[in-house]
Amino acid sequence: MNALHAFFLVAALAGAAPFALSAWTSQSTLVLDPRLRAMARESLATISGEMTVPGLRDRVEVIRDTWGVPHIYAQNTDDLFFAQGYVMAQDRLWQMDQWRREREGRMAEVLGPQAVERDRQARLLKYRGPMDEREWSSYHPDGRRIFDAYANGVNAFIRERSNNLPVEFKVTGLTPVLWTAETVVLRNASFGDAQAELTLARNVVRLGVTAANAQRAPDPWDDLVVPEGLDLSIIDANVTTGGRGGGRGGTPLEILEPYRAWLGGRGAQVFSAPVLTTSAPPDPPGSNNWVVSGHLSVTGKPFVVNDPHRTVTHPSLRYISHLNSPGWNVIGASELPFIGVAIGHNDRLGWGLTIVGTDQEDVYVEEVNPANPGEVRFRGAWEPLRIVREEILVKGQASQVVELKFSRHGPVFYEDPARHRAYVLRSALLEPGTAPYLGGLRLAQAKDCREFLAAAMYWKAPTENLICGDVDGQISWQASALTPNRRASGPGQRSWVGRLPVPGTGAYEWDGFRQDLPREINPARGFIATANNNIQPKGYAPPIMFKSATNVPFDRITRLMQMLSPEGRYSLGDHRRMQLDNLHLRAASETALFRRWVTLTPQVERARALLASWDGRLTRASAAAALYDVWRGISTPQERDSATPLGDRVKLHEASLALAVEQLTQAQGEDWSGWRWGRLHTRAFPFPLLPPYSLPTVERPGGTGTVAADGATYREIMDVSDWDRSIVTNVPGQSAQPESPYFSNLHQLWADDVYFPMVYSRGRVTATAAHRLVLRSAGLAERER
Repeated sequence: MNALHAFFLVAALAGAAPFALSAWTSQSTLVLDPRLRAMARESLATISGEMTVPGLRDRVEVIRDTWGVPHIYAQNTDDLFFAQGYVMAQDRLWQMDQWRREREGRMAEVLGPQAVERDRQARLLKYRGPMDEREWSSYHPDGRRIFDAYANGVNAFIRERSNNLPVEFKVTGLTPVLWTAETVVLRNASFGDAQAELTLARNVVRLGVTAANAQRAPDPWDDLVVPEGLDLSIIDANVTTGGRGGGRGGTPLEILEPYRAWLGGRGAQVFSAPVLTTSAPPDPPGSNNWVVSGHLSVTGKPFVVNDPHRTVTHPSLRYISHLNSPGWNVIGASELPFIGVAIGHNDRLGWGLTIVGTDQEDVYVEEVNPANPGEVRFRGAWEPLRIVREEILVKGQASQVVELKFSRHGPVFYEDPARHRAYVLRSALLEPGTAPYLGGLRLAQAKDCREFLAAAMYWKAPTENLICGDVDGQISWQASALTPNRRASGPGQRSWVGRLPVPGTGAYEWDGFRQDLPREINPARGFIATANNNIQPKGYAPPIMFKSATNVPFDRITRLMQMLSPEGRYSLGDHRRMQLDNLHLRAASETALFRRWVTLTPQVERARALLASWDGRLTRASAAAALYDVWRGISTPQERDSATPLGDRVKLHEASLALAVEQLTQAQGEDWSGWRWGRLHTRAFPFPLLPPYSLPTVERPGGTGTVAADGATYREIMDVSDWDRSIVTNVPGQSAQPESPYFSNLHQLWADDVYFPMVYSRGRVTATAAHRLVLRSAGLAERER
């Protein structure tokens, strides 16, 4: 163990904060009723001792380490995933149940009529088969077996705890439904890129093709072409609303008596969509990953670094687990429904991901038969729509029957009877093998970075930059996703790139899915880095996606390329520093605007000098960062343009700085020493349904525009030379069970950017063990008697 690793371990164990400035900005003011607390404690699952669990074949050991990570040791694959399902239900059953309910379109059962439209959308966009080996084996050759085992483990816990479910079930009176393999592969109801296509189409009508394209500034550049046979002028606001989906959020979920009184008389709590309550409105995605070869590492082996950014939630979006049985030895994080490991490492390689943005959707405009609205035209002939009617149960009302329509291209999300048009979503996510993150099951058993690339072809959703570093020193990357092939495949066919809707006449059809995905292995530069940027090699065509070219000089990828060099030699500490880098490139460039001039107004001059000498870093304690953020929201493009004559700029700067000082004084007081970025940049941790279990809001460094962008709850820095030296973060805890020792134990560590060890070897797991649970099959328990 090196000195840096020892520091992280000691700090994590002690809960130490390495900064003098406290991260806390507030404490919950809600009183925790002792009766609620007692009920929550009574609901806790057993995490120590020995238990007999029907459905197991053999003995399974679950060791939870100091940080709440379960290390599951089984003797066969079935028991391994059975135990993972059981453990996940112990820690996250309510979260899993609501995830399932939303994706199945069963929210109105508990929320009432306000959720009917949301349920209709979920059912319209859900995967409808086939449920055969095209689906199951896409994720793993033993996919169906693995999913059955996982569902059986979840169900074992549900049955075991039927009279003592987690506290949320008790206060609402709800009960979980048993799981099946089909539950595990539920998809999210998403319109994906549809809204962007519809918005661009309306902008073309409003601005013209050239101006609309220039405004979008696609990267790579593409000369926008309007598809033949499509009248964009008929795409109105109603169509774009349909492409956003329906359903109202913020619907109250009833709290039963006497628990309502325990929560201060609250008759209901907000049940948000998605189910997880979020903090501040989410910023743009900010995921980063990079892998460096052994030539660029002080250890002589690769480092794999990843911080996938998503909305900060309580309970956490991700869960860390370690799965060990013959053929499996993988540790890392997964997302709902928490099966397997989506990002992490096995004994041979580590991997990480960031969103690519591959365009997996197209909007088709179908011509409807005026004489029969149940038919649409395809290649000169009318063909029937498929109509599905489903019953939606509604709390407090009679059930409602919804009619769902489908053309050969996909679900109909908007109908325009006056113009005889139907708008349809074609989505790769409605194809077999596209349940999110389950491609990680194949990656978990890859032996090297070349084999990893082959396995990555089975990763179909979401669209991810998958990076790899292995013990042999290889590094690789692929932009993985099930990617539509929009090239013309025959006479009468047209090629297109998916930026605008297309007519459903048969001229614009997908010709399967692309195999020529961007990838790289062992590049001469010695490293690979991605940050939600345009990852397509020069000349790669047709593009799989388009980014905006308006901000490239200040993007996170630009900063990463400044910090990574083929001449570098990087340690774990270096990668931590880069992962937490809070330099805002745009801000740093704009500090020059405040040099070479002065003003006679004392407060404005003080503000000017503060910004002129600022280094552009968004530290929590920075007054300059707070002032810059307020100023930039006030300032105009003209005054930020260095080409504007200095005299004109100074007048504009004086006015905007005066207003910024006034606003910041109102917000943070007259004492400038109390101004700080952290007070503007916070993350809250409200807890759904049970507000007394909300956690303190924390101040955060970094933010949008920095490598330390918002939403990095899970981070991993993996040392391929010694897996036990790897470090990780998660927040606020592994368990969603109030009163669990792992409900909020990671909250302060994350607030202060303290990592904890990602222990892997049996020796290190044993050394950091906090709880040991042995699960036995009924037959084994009988034999042992």
